[in-house]
Amino acid sequence: MTGQSRPQPHRAQDYPYFVPVTTRWMDNDVYGHVNNVTYYSYFDTAANHYLIREGGLDIHGGAVIGLVVESNCRYFAPLEYPMTLQVGLRVDQLGNRAVTYGIAIFREGEDSAAAQGQFVHVFVDRASRRPAAMPDSLRAALERIRVGL
Repeated sequence: MTGQSRPQPHRAQDYPYFVPVTTRWMDNDVYGHVNNVTYYSYFDTAANHYLIREGGLDIHGGAVIGLVVESNCRYFAPLEYPMTLQVGLRVDQLGNRAVTYGIAIFREGEDSAAAQGQFVHVFVDRASRRPAAMPDSLRAALERIRVGL
């Protein structure tokens, strides 16, 4: 990374929607902090919370479901148990069948992200697993947290 500056953590104001998450005892690793793979479960929790609560996604019987096809994360500050977090969610890109979320994890009461990344859902037909247009209710919900980058 010679000649490149390190990316800076996002601010809470960069995210229009938040989901509270509490770390769990099992999230810590032997080094005493939340293991890197656990951050992705927080991402998944926030995105699906929004889709279910705000977009009406029927995870048990709906014809269309979202599958994760890509994710990434940058880590800025360690997290640990016990800790209350706020997971910020926004839509960075929205297509007919896919959405790219921007997601950041904040310690409760802090403005600078401890971690941030992206998470991509492709919507597919539940039975065939072939790409499908997202339902209008999901699209409308995702439009509400879309940001102009």
